[in-house]
Amino acid sequence: MRNSYTSPLESRYASKEMSYLFSADKKFKTWRKLWVALAEAESELGLPITTSQLEELRANMGNINYEVAEQREKESRHDVMSHVYAYGVQCPQAKGIIHLGVTSCYVGDNTDLIIMKESLLLIKKKLVNVMQSLALFAEEYKSCPTLGFTHLQPAQLTTVGKRATLWIQELVIDLEKLDFVLDSLKFRGVKGTTGTQASFMELFDGDEKKVKMLDRLVTEKMDFKETYKVTGQTYSRKVDSIVLNTLSEIAQSAYKFSNDLRLLQSMKEVEEPFGKNQIGSSAMAYKRNPMRAERMSALSRHVIVNSLNPAITAATQWFERTLDDSANKRLSVSEAFLALDGVLNLYENIASNLVVYEKVIAAHVEQELPFMATENILMEAVKRGGDRQEIHERIRIHSMAAAKRVKEEGLNNDLIERITSDASFGISKEELLKVLNSKNYIGRAVGQVDEFIAECVQPILSKNKDLLGMDTEVSV
Repeated sequence: MRNSYTSPLESRYASKEMSYLFSADKKFKTWRKLWVALAEAESELGLPITTSQLEELRANMGNINYEVAEQREKESRHDVMSHVYAYGVQCPQAKGIIHLGVTSCYVGDNTDLIIMKESLLLIKKKLVNVMQSLALFAEEYKSCPTLGFTHLQPAQLTTVGKRATLWIQELVIDLEKLDFVLDSLKFRGVKGTTGTQASFMELFDGDEKKVKMLDRLVTEKMDFKETYKVTGQTYSRKVDSIVLNTLSEIAQSAYKFSNDLRLLQSMKEVEEPFGKNQIGSSAMAYKRNPMRAERMSALSRHVIVNSLNPAITAATQWFERTLDDSANKRLSVSEAFLALDGVLNLYENIASNLVVYEKVIAAHVEQELPFMATENILMEAVKRGGDRQEIHERIRIHSMAAAKRVKEEGLNNDLIERITSDASFGISKEELLKVLNSKNYIGRAVGQVDEFIAECVQPILSKNKDLLGMDTEVSV
């Protein structure tokens, strides 16, 4: 609709898969699955719920009469009871046992946990695919020398591939945390109005074993291994904070990559993909702006800042629960997942299509390498009989003069010509060029790439091979 607000997360950035997980249809169908699981478990434990009632519930589980629920909510101002009523209209035999013994948080909280679990698994899939694309890139360019930067100033050489391993390393850390959160995520289960299970003690005539078994049966039916042993009316809102902090950590890694790429693109060394008919600027037609990386930065920032929402909510819940979590939770949790989904779609799209300009990289290396090679030149001159202190002073003088020529006059770096023309060094230009081979200055970069991919990345990719392969189409 063009005459009302539509979230850009849904219309521009997130995938259809992630958007569906936070859709009304997914939520309300999950509510009905939970009501069916509850009725089945209650029946199995001896409550008077018939097979025909269960069959009626199952037959209408995915067939939601939304118009009835929406009309009822206008009257009742209660979304859960409106959907209980609508389900009952379709299931006249079973309407009396729908939602038996539970409070609204039975469907609300358990559904939130189910959706977060499925969403985390989708994030994991995309994270693993980005890691694979970066690993292929690192392997391809592991031997390509490039300027390292500290303080955004040229430093010792690294390689294009070795730099990519730094991006991957952060994702490895993120994946470890994500797996931990997935493994530790539990179900709220069947806990009652304030978490005491009092209503179920009434239903089962004080039989604690049956009440505990009900909790366990429903949890298993909804594909969770464990419940939180104690809850108030809700599961602890710290869970939301932990989950969104995990998403924030992934966003931080993606933000770092997007910033690095934007800097590299400004230096014309590495670029994100650029469509054949893509327009870089409305005014400057020649421009190739890093719009995908910039969007990654923007969405990542939203995820990082948004992670504060559930932290404050968790800190301000009163006793067994207050409802000031609800409106905030509806926004913060869904937006965190939708925004990070958009970030990872962009990350994979860029990482699998990076454009590298090796000649530009080599030219930048050549411009700075003479300064970085001065220690090696000094040692070579000393081997030839030069005085170490005198040679050091001559290098200092020549380096200052060459730097002045570059910075103040805008000319090329002529340090090598200055040194070969100085008899104090006793080195010919041909001999000096051997010293200036850039691959002599990359240390163990190549070996580090090989080891990191073999020992850290490949085991992850092998373990998660079923997750590999995804469509990374960027919508705008």
